[in-house]
Amino acid sequence: MIFAIEEINNSTELLPGIKLGHQIYDSCASVPVAVHVTFQLSSGLDPVFYTGDNCSQSGTVMAIVGESGSTPSISMSRIIGPFNVPQVSYFATCACLSDKQQYPSFFRTIPSDQFQADALAKLVKHFGWTWIGAIRSDSDYGNNGMASFLDAAHKEGICVEYSESFYRTHPRSRIQRVADIIRRSTAVVVVAFTSPGDLRILLEELSLKPSPPRQWIGTESWVTDSDMLRFSFCAGAIGFGIEKSVIPGLRDFLLDLSPSKVAASPVLTEFWEDEFNCRLGQRSATEINACDGTEDIETIQSPYTDTSQLRITNMVYKAVYAIAHAIHNAMCQETHSITQCDKFTSIKSKQVLTQLKKVKFSQNGYDVSFDANGDPVATYELINWQKSESGSIELVTVGHYDASLPVGQEFHIDRYLTWMEGGTQVPLSVCSDSCPAGTRKVLQKGKPICCYDCILCPEGEISNATDSPECFPCSKEFWPHAKRDTCLPKPVEFLSFNEGLGITLAAFSVGGACLTIMTVAVFHRHRTSPIVRANNSELSFLLLFSLTLCFLCSLTFIGAPSEWSCMLRHTAFGITFVLCMSCVLGKTIVVLMAFTATLPGRNVMKWFGPPQQRMTVVSFTSIQVVICTLWLVLSPPFPMKNLTTYKERIILECALGSAIGFWAVLGYIGLLAVFCFVLAVLARKLPDNFNEAKLITFSMLIFCAVWVTFIPAYVSSPGKFTVAVEIFAILASSFGLILCIFAPKCFIILFKPEKNTKKHLMNKSQF
Repeated sequence: MIFAIEEINNSTELLPGIKLGHQIYDSCASVPVAVHVTFQLSSGLDPVFYTGDNCSQSGTVMAIVGESGSTPSISMSRIIGPFNVPQVSYFATCACLSDKQQYPSFFRTIPSDQFQADALAKLVKHFGWTWIGAIRSDSDYGNNGMASFLDAAHKEGICVEYSESFYRTHPRSRIQRVADIIRRSTAVVVVAFTSPGDLRILLEELSLKPSPPRQWIGTESWVTDSDMLRFSFCAGAIGFGIEKSVIPGLRDFLLDLSPSKVAASPVLTEFWEDEFNCRLGQRSATEINACDGTEDIETIQSPYTDTSQLRITNMVYKAVYAIAHAIHNAMCQETHSITQCDKFTSIKSKQVLTQLKKVKFSQNGYDVSFDANGDPVATYELINWQKSESGSIELVTVGHYDASLPVGQEFHIDRYLTWMEGGTQVPLSVCSDSCPAGTRKVLQKGKPICCYDCILCPEGEISNATDSPECFPCSKEFWPHAKRDTCLPKPVEFLSFNEGLGITLAAFSVGGACLTIMTVAVFHRHRTSPIVRANNSELSFLLLFSLTLCFLCSLTFIGAPSEWSCMLRHTAFGITFVLCMSCVLGKTIVVLMAFTATLPGRNVMKWFGPPQQRMTVVSFTSIQVVICTLWLVLSPPFPMKNLTTYKERIILECALGSAIGFWAVLGYIGLLAVFCFVLAVLARKLPDNFNEAKLITFSMLIFCAVWVTFIPAYVSSPGKFTVAVEIFAILASSFGLILCIFAPKCFIILFKPEKNTKKHLMNKSQF
């Protein structure tokens, strides 16, 4: 402060011709002492600084630089605030001092703890620490600073395992309790919002019984304090410190100590005697070691001579210059580029206070200004305690924080950091490990939000981000991957020609059609034989044709459904089966008519000759054609994606369109089958080998059994198996008809030709 005042007094630009006076008091870190001095200053009881003719001889205090602590500064500001005496602190950081309603005359050149608290929260968040411990000084500085930090940490999603306060005057049991909490905690990171004196007491207690490795996060009050570096177990600590600065000429000023200067200052006298272990002046007469004048201040290494870490010193320097600029603006005027100051002008402290709010200047490259709360622009250096090659701990600047930059750009790290125990990997400090994708967080009962369990997403849902609070369902046509971290398209399933079931059914379908064609060939080759002629060859060939279509129509059920295949498969099946049933019904009626015509007085065959037989087949088939036509016109079948039967895959199938149309087609086929079965049963005991009613009865029995069992199987079968059941019913009933009706005849034609005679057919015995 003295150096800055002398610079100003020797300046020709700032307050030219005006000398600033000063009086320095030591509060001894005591609030009562600070309050006592403040009352003296505010009451104007200061001694007159200068008494020469060139001085205004005003003893009124224009401004106060100090105090270094927040608590004394609060007490001082409450006293001098009503008197409009400006107070500029260089180290009081409590955010509460930004309240202009309570502290209207308070300014500071060091940033408010509100900025530091925000910066610390962003720092903790940056390194992924969500589970931390917090300790603080039980003072205005610690309590208010930690409150601001906890609020900022909460907004960043950071949880605090414990938050403990202590003070250096507390009993040792209180300090031990805080130390034990740190030792037992699961949080690796400890944020310490303390003064150096308080933290020193705690670290000394921790050194007696070392705790597990802890990553210390510090504030500007202690993280740059060189005296704290002796606690080697805190190596790797990081925190924000006031920017290191350079003050030209300060080192030379400090080293320019003449014996007269030293003797004139009690503070310098005490410093000199401690450093050189000798006594000055009158005190030396009674001491053995008297200072002989050969002592050289430049030969010693002490905090006094070390100007490499000028941090708080620069805050004092800027505070003095800020007051000087305010006085300059109140007393001086610039005329034609010439600054003139009237040293006899009497100014009030209120004028200095008003001008202090407006000051904005740059000194040695450092900008100085105050916002509406009396705070400067917040800039910090990120300090890391790193071990040097010699094993000592050094303060290394590894980054910067500038609150004036846009959001998200304030924080910048430009060097590698070392962590606790000299590690190069960022330590992990979480209550629970991160939940991987595919799981969701479930909070543990009674614990902070950072403590949770990872629960696998339920079926059909995924989470594609780490620490996801919720799982969300996939869209309808997608299904989760096995890890449930992504949605994949559901596989589309239908009865395909490429799978075993489809190939098997297609083979039976083609095989049945070939068997039918072979039967047609046999019958055509032996069309003049009695057994072919006796069984109504025209209806037999038509029946074989319809059976061929029945076998082949099952192929339309295999493959990916399309609009045309869906309409074709059901209508082709319905019409061909009705054609088949009509032929079987015609053959059954022919048998009944033939034997009825042999009775005396009966000549019914003339009413059911070939024309009537053809008309019967056409009529019955036409009814089915009409039903199918109405179905296709009103509500035809169509391809659809079935998303409900299976959650994990899509069934591509043909929707019926109209269930009434489908069951009408099946019902009509069933009606003809039952009618045919009844007639065949009635004709089964008619005489002669000519009678094929038994064969028709057995075939209809199989046909009806197949389709009766088809209904529950069709309704209950899932997915592509529904189609397979329908194909199986078509093939089973078709094979039942061809094998029961035509296989015995082909056997006789090919292997028992002796029975293929008119005489044998007219025999009363059974074949």
